[in-house]
Amino acid sequence: MTSTAQHTQVVQKQFGEQASAYLSSAVHAQGAEFGLLKAELEGKSSACVLDLGCGAGHVSFHVAALVKEVVAYDLSQQMLDVVSSAAVDRGLNNISTVCGAAERLPFADGEFDYVFSRYSAHHWSDLGLALREVRRVLKPGGVAAFIDVMSPGSPLFDTYLQSVEVLRDTSHVRDYSAGEWMHQINEAGLQVRSTQRQRLRLEFASWIERMRTPLVMSAAIRQLQQSMGTEVRAYFEIESDGSFSTDVLVLWAEK
Repeated sequence: MTSTAQHTQVVQKQFGEQASAYLSSAVHAQGAEFGLLKAELEGKSSACVLDLGCGAGHVSFHVAALVKEVVAYDLSQQMLDVVSSAAVDRGLNNISTVCGAAERLPFADGEFDYVFSRYSAHHWSDLGLALREVRRVLKPGGVAAFIDVMSPGSPLFDTYLQSVEVLRDTSHVRDYSAGEWMHQINEAGLQVRSTQRQRLRLEFASWIERMRTPLVMSAAIRQLQQSMGTEVRAYFEIESDGSFSTDVLVLWAEK
C-alpha cells in the first residue's frame, strides 16, 4: 500500500466516525469568511461551485442559494451522507456529492467557475498536486478561495502548532505559512489575488471531543501547552483550561 493510500485510510477513519459532530460544530458552522464567499457570488446565479474537502457541508449550505450548482466533494463518504441528508432537510436541491481525494479530482477540465476549500488543505497528502488539480478544473478566469489554519511562520511557533495538531488528529499533515501557500499557488499556475489573516478561538474540550482524541494524546497536548515558554503561550493565547487561538488564512486566487 502506498503512503498516500495509507493516509487516505487514516483520514476516512478519523472523519467518518465524527461526521455528525462536524455538522453541529459551531466552529465549522460560523465564521466571517462565509460572508466573503457569499459576497463573491453575488450576481453569479449561473455559476458552478466545487466545495473541495467539504466536510459536513457548511460552505455548500451557505452558497447554494446564490448559484446554479454546488458539488460537495470529500474523501469521507460518511461526511457526504451527512451533507446529502442535511441538504434535503434545508431544501437545497442543487447540491450533489462526489467522493474522492483532492489530489485526483474526477472532473473535466474547466468544469467549475469557483473552487472553495475551508479547513481541508492541512489534511491533503500533496498540496501542490491538489492545487494543480484545482487549476485544471477551473474555467479560464475562474476563482479559488482557500481558508485554513495558518502556521505563523516562526520555527518555534510552527513546531508547537504542528505538534498539537497531530497529537489531536493523526490525519493532520501540515498547517502551511502564508509564504508556503503563496509559493505553492504560484507553482500551480494560479495567481494570488489577496490574502487575509483571521484569528480563530478554539475551546479545548469541544476541540478534543469533536475528534474523539484519545485521553493519552489529550493529556500530552495539555502537558506540552504547560511546558512551552511564555512567548508560545502568549501568541496562541493559551488559557488554563487549554483553550487557545490560532491564525487562519483566507487566500483568493485566480486562473
